[in-house]
Amino acid sequence: MLNLNSVMIGTRQTKVLAAFYEKVLGKPAEMADEEYGFFGWQVGASYLSVLDHSEMDGRSKDPGRVMFNFETPQVKEEYERIKALGAAVIREPYEMEGGWIATLADPDGNYFQLVSPME
Repeated sequence: MLNLNSVMIGTRQTKVLAAFYEKVLGKPAEMADEEYGFFGWQVGASYLSVLDHSEMDGRSKDPGRVMFNFETPQVKEEYERIKALGAAVIREPYEMEGGWIATLADPDGNYFQLVSPME
């Protein structure tokens, strides 16, 4: 059986993305190495990491190819809070089968979603 350990976002803007996700997650990175361009946050049982990657320059070319979800019972409230932090709105909150989903993008254009907990 596999367990998802982490999601890593490669970028040339590590400090910009680290500052953005610090605000989104409401805490500084638990793991940070500015010399190597690495920042990581424990989110639930997994880690979200931002890593300097020399070949990942500019905006994401396929931002919806891989998305990660932040689970919250307050999708609408978190959507408003994160939108105010400067996240790009991809899709405003909408209801699907009794739950809520909203899609936003970080400063590199990577998509992420806010989703209601599954029953």
